[in-house]
Amino acid sequence: MAAASLAGRRWGHAVSGWLVGIPFTSGPITLFLFVDHGAAFAANAALGSLVGVFATAAFAVEFSAIAKRGGRLVPSLLAGAIAFALIGAAAQELSLAPLPLYAICAVVLTVAIRVVPDPGATESVPLPRWDLPARMILATVLVIAITSGAGALGPRLSGLLATIPLYASILAGFGFQLVGPAAAIRVWRGLLFGLFGFGAFYLMVALLAGPIGLWSFAAALAAAIVMQALTLRALRRSGAARSMR
Repeated sequence: MAAASLAGRRWGHAVSGWLVGIPFTSGPITLFLFVDHGAAFAANAALGSLVGVFATAAFAVEFSAIAKRGGRLVPSLLAGAIAFALIGAAAQELSLAPLPLYAICAVVLTVAIRVVPDPGATESVPLPRWDLPARMILATVLVIAITSGAGALGPRLSGLLATIPLYASILAGFGFQLVGPAAAIRVWRGLLFGLFGFGAFYLMVALLAGPIGLWSFAAALAAAIVMQALTLRALRRSGAARSMR
């Protein structure tokens, strides 16, 4: 959270959203599920997390639509959360192998990026000293809460809940309140680019958790980093990463 927030101050809110596409929260949650419940549970949870890409894209699109129309922060968050829940619940019925599921994720993200256009630059706003510590504390509390209850929900639902865009919501929420709605929309647009790497992480876990065990997480992290490098270039080309300071 600290790294993403500081990156946003330096390179723009879209970059902070892109950065949290790396599964900082959901990755450790899935790792804990592997340790506590085994490789098969973790692989199924990874499929749930791939499905969560659809739900997260819906969150980003709906939040941005409400914010762009002049909505306030709470209604925008509620609209995004409802979209996440509805799409996540519907997509749980999908029974697809990891590779086709990731391919569909890529198509959904491409469409979502087109639906959430770059909102343009915002004015420079000085940020209060409490901003960064507050983000870090809130993120930690939410991660602990989700991790504590995940094991009782089954692998697919646990995987879906692990994809709740906590970091992006915090970044967007603080950006909305302190800078304006355009800052929040930029976070979500950046996240949509970052979700290609997120999906690559869970694709590797779903494919490899059984055959190679814990090493699947190393392979997943490598795949996510490669994909993140590619999508950062695309984000910069799109113009979405212009500085918003």
